[in-house]
Amino acid sequence: VHCTVYFGFVHGRKCYFIDAHSDKNFFNRRTYYGCNDDPERFAFFCRAALEFMLKSNKHPDIIHCHDWQTGLVPVLLYDIYKNLGMTHPRVCFTLHNLKHQGVVGEYILREVGLRNSGYYFHTDRLRDNFNPFAVNLMKAGIVYSNFVTTVSPSYAGEIKYTDQSFGLGHTLHVHESKFGGVLNGIDYELWNPATDVHIPYHYGADNIEVKYGNKDVLRHRLLLRQDYSPIIAYIGRLDHQKGVDLIRHAIFYSLNHGCQFVLLGSSPNHELSNYFWHLKHHLNDHPDCHLELGYNEELAHLIYAGADMIVVPSLFEPCGLTQLIAMKYGTVPIVRDTGGLRDTVFDADNAHKPYHERNGYVFHHFNQGGLESALHRAIGMWYNYPDHFRELMINGMNYDYSWNHPGGHYQNIYEYIREK
Repeated sequence: VHCTVYFGFVHGRKCYFIDAHSDKNFFNRRTYYGCNDDPERFAFFCRAALEFMLKSNKHPDIIHCHDWQTGLVPVLLYDIYKNLGMTHPRVCFTLHNLKHQGVVGEYILREVGLRNSGYYFHTDRLRDNFNPFAVNLMKAGIVYSNFVTTVSPSYAGEIKYTDQSFGLGHTLHVHESKFGGVLNGIDYELWNPATDVHIPYHYGADNIEVKYGNKDVLRHRLLLRQDYSPIIAYIGRLDHQKGVDLIRHAIFYSLNHGCQFVLLGSSPNHELSNYFWHLKHHLNDHPDCHLELGYNEELAHLIYAGADMIVVPSLFEPCGLTQLIAMKYGTVPIVRDTGGLRDTVFDADNAHKPYHERNGYVFHHFNQGGLESALHRAIGMWYNYPDHFRELMINGMNYDYSWNHPGGHYQNIYEYIREK
């Protein structure tokens, strides 16, 4: 398959775009993922990206790959392109979510052009740990990269020692000398209540009372009752990983305990999508609740700026950006104790943390009782101890979850593998 490579500038950075000349229409679709031929689409992308580097005489020090979609890059580099002179690049491979691994038949190794596909179809290389007749493209990235990262230290431990590895725990143990967790960051040029172009009232930790102007605007826009009550929000995907049953429970618990609730999200799962549409119709006339099914960038910014609390009741969470954004906007996170949520949110009652480091509410058990315990404490604090709640808001805003610290960690990793 031939392709054309275009380039353009995204936020001032030069980016290259691959357009396949194929009747299969690999990339010109309305969705990025979830197609039946995803393995073929992304195998082509891996091969085309390396071929472009070769033909354009580019010699990067580091190729940073992400998830199974790019797992064949280090394999192709090892099998084909190092023999064509590309001996310089080193590969860093980042795992974002091990639930999705790109498990596919052995045929993909032949289609992508590996010289001896049988060599790679081995348990120490690309063969899936569960299915002896399939290859695992996430495993390919782990085995053949020079260094492997994931998006938080806690998630790195969980996928080595629990069933959250979805079968790749042994592979990570074998390669643990080149594996570690680096916490994600967020872009404070995009997510900053002091400069956010999507919100009407700008504020920071030193004038946090201005935040409540956004709360009034949010209520007016979503036709919520103007009342002395906290707004609790959920923003994100609606799927089982995110704890959809607990999200539903949070809605009704909040409404029954003197709160308003706002949800912004959508589901790739048809059954779950239908369920939340029915729930939306059921609550459509409720003066204290609004469910927005879909994604609206401008509304997301307004919810972060206008809500008092945000719930993140995930079954597992590699990193999570929702809680990081919420804290920057002075919105107190209520999260489950897992993955990156554990690394970033510290409970208001955590005696092991000084007061200025406590920034939210954490629950441990993935059930309604666990969620209720955290919601009960958070709502009680908002109503009964507003000054203490305000301290939590300011504590969250004072944390630095920008890319400054993670960027330094990645620079160290790049320098380490470049010298090997």
